Amino acid sequence: MKLSNKVAQLTDIVAPAVAACDVALWGVEFLPQGGRSLLRIYIEALPEQKAAEKRVTIEDCAAVTHQVSGVLEVHDPIAGEYVLEVSSPGLDRPFFATEQMAEYIGQTINLRLIKAVGEGGSKRRKVTGKLEQLTDKQLSVVTADGEQYDIALDNIDKANLVYQDI
Repeated sequence: MKLSNKVAQLTDIVAPAVAACDVALWGVEFLPQGGRSLLRIYIEALPEQKAAEKRVTIEDCAAVTHQVSGVLEVHDPIAGEYVLEVSSPGLDRPFFATEQMAEYIGQTINLRLIKAVGEGGSKRRKVTGKLEQLTDKQLSVVTADGEQYDIALDNIDKANLVYQDI
């Protein structure tokens, strides 16, 4: 979940524009794709709004798109053409920072790792399981078959919540 320099730069540029729209910035993805790149911005209701059951609306996404477009036009941080996409992180939300996972302890997450974990023939680079514990250095996940993996946070390439209809 380490951010590239480009994503960190883009996050710094768009964060004030997102905040001006009274929503929280959940994360930024930048996918360079030859002549046409994709900039995806995820927004979330502010903590006090979430407590009041407010969710991100299409109007929120439109307002952020308008604000961010103006800021990007001024700063011009992306060479060539790009598509700007603004949305809620959704039910299977990607995680961009370890702190985001804290409120999802006890739920199922999907991890893609940099280096395989496990022993013998059960080494894995992809792990799906219940998030049991989270510290500032590692997390613990228990898979459906009962295996526990203690994974260093700096070994996580990507992580997302697994939506489960309860």
